[in-house]
Amino acid sequence: MKTYKIASIPADGIGPEVISAGLQALEALSRRDGGFALEVTEFDWSSERYKRTGALMPEDGRDQLKAFDAIFFGAVGAPDVPDHVTLWGLRLPICQGFDQYANVRPTKILPGISSPLAGVGAGDLDWVIVRENSEGEYSGHGGRAHKGLPEEVGTEVAIFTRVGVTRIMRYAFALAQSRPRKLLTVVTKSNAQRFGMVMWDEIAAEVSKEFPDVTWDKMLVDAMTVRMVKNPKSLDTIVATNLHADILSDLAGALAGSLGVAPTGNIDPEKRYPSMFEPIHGSAFDITGKGIANPVATFWTASQMLEHLGEKDAADRLMRAVEKVCADGILTPDVGGEATTQQVTDAVCDAIRGENL
Repeated sequence: MKTYKIASIPADGIGPEVISAGLQALEALSRRDGGFALEVTEFDWSSERYKRTGALMPEDGRDQLKAFDAIFFGAVGAPDVPDHVTLWGLRLPICQGFDQYANVRPTKILPGISSPLAGVGAGDLDWVIVRENSEGEYSGHGGRAHKGLPEEVGTEVAIFTRVGVTRIMRYAFALAQSRPRKLLTVVTKSNAQRFGMVMWDEIAAEVSKEFPDVTWDKMLVDAMTVRMVKNPKSLDTIVATNLHADILSDLAGALAGSLGVAPTGNIDPEKRYPSMFEPIHGSAFDITGKGIANPVATFWTASQMLEHLGEKDAADRLMRAVEKVCADGILTPDVGGEATTQQVTDAVCDAIRGENL
């Protein structure tokens, strides 16, 4: 039996609630499958730790994580801590420090969940958004001068490297190649951003020659929002910069019914370091402690993690259980149901245990 070492970082808000749900489903899967086990270690890195100690995680945090096979992350953010402090204090140091350069966000309308788009249902929207996750607009370069004075200046420098753009393009083209439609849309803003974004376009064209069986097109990011809403069937695999894909994937989650069903994998494709898996819905302090957080995004995230670890059968089994539960109408309030987090979790675990495949 294989044993995978998982670092659990529930962090803030509804993070502990949904990570608990995800771990229950993973335990049910490991017992049902019988071929693997999970050894989970929990870390208390969070905004609460920041308020106690002045740091969301210890200085040697990444060193502590290196020995793990994967990281299962909840959400970071608190109403009384500035957002840039929480993001740069926990999530980004892990993503960038472990060179998790491919942020992969699948989106589809699950059975039993309604899209806000008229006439669009399960099967009509099935996308994977690939977000460049190591540089671009979130490189962390820039600064402020003459702070507080009338002539104050703030700069935020987006950095695009040939290495960074090339590797995310190859990843996206290869992912598109592996999907039935073999279709990729490259999102850019090269009409206004004439240096980094023009290089982005040029490298996409270069890499496309390595994948002659992949059909690809290019969209400006503003036009892409229109296409996502008005013609979702025209899209399949999408690749975009750190900022653009961050925004577009939230739109995608909403179009699929709720951010509560949207997963993320922060992937180091070369597997030099542990990859990190998280739902994208954030800490959601408005519903923290109410027992109604949607665990579906976390289940889907757990499925991504299992597939990354090489347990594809278990990953597929988890998604079949999630789709069955959603189709049966066992849903949390964000997608029109009345079930609690635990009721959805229990139903998914029962579906895992009861499946005969």
